[in-house]
Amino acid sequence: MAGNDQEGAAAQHWDPQRYNKNAGFVAELGAPLLDLLQLRAGERVLDLGCGEGALTARLVDAGAEVVGVDASPDQIAAARARGLDARVMSGEALTFDGDFDAVLSNAALHWMLKPDAVLQGVARALKPGGRFVAEMGGHGNVGAILDALMVALEARGLDARSANPWYFPTPEAYQSKLEAAGFSVDSIALIPRPTPLPGAIGGWLETFAEAFLKQVPPAERDGLIDAVAERLRPQLCDSEGNWTADYVRLRFAARLAD
Repeated sequence: MAGNDQEGAAAQHWDPQRYNKNAGFVAELGAPLLDLLQLRAGERVLDLGCGEGALTARLVDAGAEVVGVDASPDQIAAARARGLDARVMSGEALTFDGDFDAVLSNAALHWMLKPDAVLQGVARALKPGGRFVAEMGGHGNVGAILDALMVALEARGLDARSANPWYFPTPEAYQSKLEAAGFSVDSIALIPRPTPLPGAIGGWLETFAEAFLKQVPPAERDGLIDAVAERLRPQLCDSEGNWTADYVRLRFAARLAD
């Protein structure tokens, strides 16, 4: 899914066609969240950071009444083209009040750099006893990719750390934030999940790492991608040219107090 907010939104543009080409695996790998959600037919669900709506549609097919929100107008347009109730809205400024039985979020929360505001909005959106089930990038996620980006940009005299659009918390840190927002945590864990990519690492970088690539002029971006790819090749590319991203996911299920 895609879900970018505030500073991240300024540096990251979500193209639905590019996303489906290079990141169609995201919705597929989010399927375990549906089991964790334990959806009951007729429930109202908020899909936070719904992207183009692939997982949202599965919730609808399972009998839920679903609203999807995302900060990307292009992704929301693609979700609406599926016939979904999808709205352009920042995850850091949710406007709902006691409207949902559950909130689900897949691969979006790590784009939202104000997690306390996100969690306050989620708590406000839920009915008493409502469930919050999500998966996001966790501590160590794409560590090798991030290191390679840092090295390549710093070699050009650029401040790579200030370009980082991601928030990858530890389970302990995020559980504390959930509890501070009024949730009890049923489960939370880091899940190492090396993820095969549908193409070369360059497609992944173009899809997800615009904040870094935009630090150099357009004419230099292919060179930057090549430098990052060469540094990563020994770690993330096999002898047949297949690339794998070093994903580490943080998955949790929490419940709002009654």
